Amino acid sequence: MLTQEIVRPKVSPAKIAFASFIGTAIEWYDFFLFGTAATLVFSDQFFPSLSPAAGVLASFATFGVAFVARPLGGIVFGHFGDRVGRKKMLVISLVMMGLATMAIGLLPTYDQIGVGAPTLLVAARFVQGLAVGGQWGGAVLMAVEHAPPGRRAFYGSWPQAGVPAGLVLSAGAFFAVKQLPEEALTTWGWRLPFLASIVLVVVGLYIRLQIVESPDFQEVRASRATSSFPIVEALRHAKKPLVIGIFTQAAANIPFYVVSVFVLSYGPKEIGVSAETLLLCLITACVVDIFTVPAVAILSDRLGKRNTLLVGSVYMAAMAFPFFWLINTASPWLVLVAMILMMPIGHALTYSAVSSFLAELFEARFRYTGASVAYQVGGMITSGPAPFVAAALFASTGGSWSISTYIVIACAVTFTALLTVSPGTLPGAAKGPQ
Repeated sequence: MLTQEIVRPKVSPAKIAFASFIGTAIEWYDFFLFGTAATLVFSDQFFPSLSPAAGVLASFATFGVAFVARPLGGIVFGHFGDRVGRKKMLVISLVMMGLATMAIGLLPTYDQIGVGAPTLLVAARFVQGLAVGGQWGGAVLMAVEHAPPGRRAFYGSWPQAGVPAGLVLSAGAFFAVKQLPEEALTTWGWRLPFLASIVLVVVGLYIRLQIVESPDFQEVRASRATSSFPIVEALRHAKKPLVIGIFTQAAANIPFYVVSVFVLSYGPKEIGVSAETLLLCLITACVVDIFTVPAVAILSDRLGKRNTLLVGSVYMAAMAFPFFWLINTASPWLVLVAMILMMPIGHALTYSAVSSFLAELFEARFRYTGASVAYQVGGMITSGPAPFVAAALFASTGGSWSISTYIVIACAVTFTALLTVSPGTLPGAAKGPQ
């Protein structure tokens, strides 16, 4: 009987959210390793024939390849996530990410095989993009769709907190290998964080295999309402939500990648702050961010997700110039203050409610696809180019003011997109647990 088909065992929403947090942290550890390595070692290992500035730009461009792949991953994994289930896609994406990351750790360098080295690096980075493009939607929906009424932002923020957790792991790994002698670091030391990924993937697989399927998906499947072509339905019935979802992320993504990727190159080369100091400040700020993301999400459940994101956009725009003023002092303590203003405060305000907000933009039958495509296209437009754009702006203007202006514009884009949303009209908010 239909009523029996949708009967399912009770499961702790906290357990599901924690599993989403762990799995997401592991995948973003893999993803962020590349950004840190692109800043610190890839220009020498894979683009040695270029000038130092051009080598950094080439490394950042390679970093951005994954953001081109992410929307494709969102479409492919979203299609099967909406048709066969969220859990299976999470397992597949984790395996893909782990294998691609380990492959990067085994790649020969330019000096060993010539142009084949950067080619293989780009290919591995593309696979990373496919994997992270597919996993985010599943991890978020598992948390959001298991959440009790009125707690969607809080539980949906747990996989969001996995992002700074992954950054802490990756930055910590590179901080450790940076303690090696320079020759050891450039020959084999930089590979260790990538190879260590296999251990984390095994842990993540064990955890993800223990969770049960999303209740919203089980209800869609039991009622035989699964979509044959989710991307077609999303494009046909949810054009406005897709556009809103894409631009909602600019205020979170552009500052995040300027701080976590571009500044690691800017600090040592332009103002004389060591990479180790920047990494320590970044790690400290991101550790705090792990806790402020769910804390802000609690407020979002009470004050409204849209309202919280609007406040976050204004705050992040207000911090754009002070951030670089503090960084440019070259004082380690003021650099730490700058990182804290942008990461555990600004990032939490602009990012914690994004997962539940995007989920509620779409109906359950094509929610995996809709949320994933909005998130990943937004990432392709805002996140991927951010380090490259920041480096190009500084190279052309010679001042950090141009990068601060870039951040302000990003916040204005998000603020405007959010203003087009009428509270209480989100299709996904009217169905399932709120």
